[in-house]
Formats: sequence, structure tokens, C-alpha cells
Amino acid sequence: MKKSIFFLLLSLLIAPVAQAQAIYESFRSVKLDQTRELKIQLPRNYQRNEDKIYPVILVLDGDYLFEPVAGMVDYFSYWEDMPESIVVGINQRKTRLEDGRYDTAQYLPTGSGANFYEFIGQELMPYINETYRTAPLKIIVGHDYTSNFINYFMFKDNPIFQGYINLSPELAPTMIEKISNVLSKDPKNTWYYLATGANDSDQIKEDVIQLDARIDSLKLQNLNYHFDNFAESTHYTLVGKAIPKALEDFFQMYRPISKKIYRDVILPMEDESRFEYLTNIYKTTEELYGFKRKVRINDFIAISTAVEKTEDWEELEPLGDLAVKEYPDSMLGYYYLGIYYEQIGEPKKALRAYEKGFQKEEIAFLTKDYMLEKATKIKEDFGW
Repeated sequence: MKKSIFFLLLSLLIAPVAQAQAIYESFRSVKLDQTRELKIQLPRNYQRNEDKIYPVILVLDGDYLFEPVAGMVDYFSYWEDMPESIVVGINQRKTRLEDGRYDTAQYLPTGSGANFYEFIGQELMPYINETYRTAPLKIIVGHDYTSNFINYFMFKDNPIFQGYINLSPELAPTMIEKISNVLSKDPKNTWYYLATGANDSDQIKEDVIQLDARIDSLKLQNLNYHFDNFAESTHYTLVGKAIPKALEDFFQMYRPISKKIYRDVILPMEDESRFEYLTNIYKTTEELYGFKRKVRINDFIAISTAVEKTEDWEELEPLGDLAVKEYPDSMLGYYYLGIYYEQIGEPKKALRAYEKGFQKEEIAFLTKDYMLEKATKIKEDFGW
């Protein structure tokens, strides 16, 4: 009996550790005529959720950058601040200079650099897609020399990556111009993160700040762009701050609407539809992450609060219909429809909506007493 209890406790202790361990693979590349060492971290519930697909985060300089990225991805996804994701690292300790080689005329990958570029695009990423259950969203991460390299993937008409995490990039000559030209097209569903630090290399810091100024001057509407210049951080210590910041920025749409987004984006909207803003968030995340999510109660409340503050009542009808669809057993959708009908002068329809809502389950701030009060008030006002 004691032995069985001991082995049960031992298995419980070992299981979480096993979940956090990386898979180590040797990948034979025809393009490179070499074998490359990979580190792959699968989500904790990968084996259990057989039908689920996952975004992929490819990490260059995997010999030292994989663990901090994989650790933060595991941490963020554990708290549901980002979707569970597959993290893939390429070890480059002995090859990074050759892997990132570019010519001195066009400053584009050449020789071993061109081979490494093709290895990622034509061999490694297809292998990851075929071997694991991957979602459309792909992100690539690099530091200094390899950070410069990841930008070359943006120059294709249909880039295989939608997200670029640039950690103190050591930019090649003309790269600022090239990146600016690509981003000036204002691509949708593209995320670009850029970071330097106060104590970064002077030349790197100068170039990164110049690139940020160029991107900022473009006044882009669709590009999801974020820049950080960390105080008192060096070329190496900024990495520890930038990785969680980049993930937080990239997956902002995945989390509930924040007070800041409500205040700075949703409330000031004039020509845009707040309802469409909400549905576009969920449509975009479904396309990128590969699974459909129910609209959060928090997000319904954020949109409806802004609608009521600005008295843009027409938005409440589609919002109410969506809430009925998403939460058919709750009061939420019927409450929004009741408010809408009241405001457009349809008291009978409003009464029916509140009465239907009264029969449903309480949710958030809505109670049976409150719904009854709304219905009773209409009856009193019209003598019914």
C-alpha cells in the first residue's frame, strides 16, 4: 500500500515537469546539406486535445533564446492570456553568422544565408505543418544579427510569417528603407515588434530608433506595431523584458477588452461600428488561431456601455441578436433588445424582450428583479 502511494505521488510530481520539457530533434536539411538541431515545445494539452490546432512561434538563436520564449509562452497560455502555441527553436551557436549572411550590393541573403532562408521556408516550416497540428498564425523571433534576418521573410508577396519579434536588431545597410517600404503597404493581420534599450549598442540603438520613427511616420491603420526602448537595459538584458511585452502586445485581441482599449479605441469611435469592431476581433482570431471562441461577457458589456454612453442605439439590435445566439439561456441578449426597442419607440417589442429575458438565467449585472422592473415600468408608463 505504501509503495503504491509513493509511486502515485512520484507520478504526480513528475508529470508537470514532463509537460514543460522540450522535444529535441535532429533535422536533415537538403538545402543546407547539414543536420540541424531543433527544440520543440508542444502545448501542455497537445496530446489530449486531438482536434485542436496551434499557432507556431519559430525562434532563431534557439541555443539561448528558445527557453525564455518557450517559458513565457507556457506561462501566458496557462493564464489564458494567449492561445496555447507550438514553439520551435533552431540551434545556431556555430552557424549563426553563416546563416544570416547577406551580400554587400543588395544586402539580401546570399550563399549560406540564402540556403538558410530556403531551409526555413521550404523545409522546416512545411515539416512542422505536416508533423504537428498547426494554425495559420506563424511568428518568428530573432536577436541582433538573426533579428535582421527575420525581416527578409516580409519581402515575399505572401509571407509565411504574420508576426515578427525583433529584439535589438543589428540592421543591415538599407534595411530601414526596405522594412519601411514593405510596411507602408499597411498589411492586415501583421504584427511587428521592435525593441532596444538605453544601454544597447550605440549603432544598433540609433538604427532601431530611426526605424521606429520611419514606421511611426507612416501613420498606418492596419499594421499592429509596437516599439519599446527599455530604460537601463543592455543589449542582452532587454531580451528578458521584450519577450513578455511582445507576446502581450501580439495577443491583445485574445484577451478581454481592457479598460485602456475601451477608453482609447472603442469609446472615441465615430465613423466606425462598435459592433463590427467586436465581431472583427473574433473573426480575425478564428482565422489566425484556427478555432472559434464564444464572445466574452466582458466584451459584450464593454461595447454596450460605449453604445449607451454615446446613445448610438442602432448598434444594440445586432449586439442583442448576437448575445441571444452566443448565450441563448441567459438574459443578456434580450436586455439589449429591450433597451433598443425602448429607444426607437417600440414599447410593445421592448416589453416582450424583457419578459423573455425574465424567463432566462441571470448573468453579469442582470437579475430577475431587474428585468421585472424594466417590464413593469413600461406597463406603468403606458397603462397596460
